Amino acid sequence: MLLAIDVGNTTTTLGVLDGRDVKAQWRLVTTRRTSDEIGLAIDGLLRLAGFEKSVLTSAILASVVPGLDARFQEAMKNYFGLDCPSVRYDMDLGVQVDLDIPSEVGADRLVNAVGAVELVGAPVIVADFGTAITLDVVLPGPRYVGGTIGPGLVTSVEALFGNTSKLPKINLTAPKKVVGRCTAECIRSGVIQGTAALIDGMVGRIEKELGLSFKVIATGGHAGTVASVSERIERVDPALTLIGLSCIASRIA
Repeated sequence: MLLAIDVGNTTTTLGVLDGRDVKAQWRLVTTRRTSDEIGLAIDGLLRLAGFEKSVLTSAILASVVPGLDARFQEAMKNYFGLDCPSVRYDMDLGVQVDLDIPSEVGADRLVNAVGAVELVGAPVIVADFGTAITLDVVLPGPRYVGGTIGPGLVTSVEALFGNTSKLPKINLTAPKKVVGRCTAECIRSGVIQGTAALIDGMVGRIEKELGLSFKVIATGGHAGTVASVSERIERVDPALTLIGLSCIASRIA
């Protein structure tokens, strides 16, 4: 089985996959762990889920935190005896990368594009709700042509609370109505309904610019909450990035 590792700025997602079937999945806070700490943590998670480390036959890494790449690769080599290639734009991804400066694109965005094509085909737009909210556009071919990047929900809310003294902190749950009747409801509507309107509006603008109709798939921490009030998000898959990593691992094996 494959260990897929997605290292983000805020969270690190680990998954054990048999083909496209996710057998186990964990989310950890991204921190500057040593390779030994990483190896021991992964071994412990596997054992808690009922797996011996010998079940792992391959590993793959997508990271937007370059300083941690070598530590994860060293951990996989020392504790599991496995090479752990890191996803790059010039790999055989199964999706053409058609960008002005392809070396700048985050590995997670490429992996999401691959996963979306595997699940729903192209043309497709991936909405990923993380530290940033990204929209990634894949044309028929399939061909990844870029997208948009904006501040994430938590990033925006922390900035709001950090610059105001009277606003109450809230849970990011879906509001029942657009028009809030108290301050907490107003904030929820502004953040969740506002983000949904952003996604819906940007999808419409992308479709107008490119002259195509797109399927929209979402992933990330608050994808389900935003999707519940979005008019354009058709599917939510928390394991999208892991599935994309599995597809790439199969191609480069």
